[in-house]
Amino acid sequence: MKRLSVLFALVFFAVTGFAQGLRVGDVAPDFRLLNVDGKYVSMADYPDAKGFIIIFSSNHCPFVVAVEDRMIALHHEFKPKGFPLIAIMPNDPAAEPRDSYELMQVRAREKGFPFPYVFDRGQKIYPQYGATHTPHVFLLERVGNELRVAYIGAIDNNVRNADQVTERYLANAINALLEGRRPNPEVTRAIGCTIKRVRAE
Repeated sequence: MKRLSVLFALVFFAVTGFAQGLRVGDVAPDFRLLNVDGKYVSMADYPDAKGFIIIFSSNHCPFVVAVEDRMIALHHEFKPKGFPLIAIMPNDPAAEPRDSYELMQVRAREKGFPFPYVFDRGQKIYPQYGATHTPHVFLLERVGNELRVAYIGAIDNNVRNADQVTERYLANAINALLEGRRPNPEVTRAIGCTIKRVRAE
């Protein structure tokens, strides 16, 4: 009976704790996560930022590999306008060894990432945000002293092929904020690899 109660609690947490997360308009929590350069990064390190492009990312996922150049271009395009990009690796290396911190460092060097690529060690942050895939985008805007979610979803409408993109959802959302408008759409479907975690027995 006790085992069934524990199992029920685990299932309930998996459904409620991991299925839920931030919605558009919610205040986003800050974090302090280890970057590939060995230093810790938080959004508080950017007091002049107008907002942030937060992308849950990984090393091995083919959907992420397909958008890495787009991530680099977005950082170069929008960091000068006040929206730097921070990539967060949420996978548990025990469940996906290709996403170890050491291999994060290798991938960052290979691609020359100009943005922080930080490790959600212990998987504390991605459940708070409600990320389910890599890549998964959360666009934040600064409202007073808070960072609020303005857009959630995909970078654009063709994760597999940059040449066939016809809608730049994320770029359009940022430009809307810069022009004093609300993003439209505010939510799109994130397509990618599921976040990997060790299942409780």
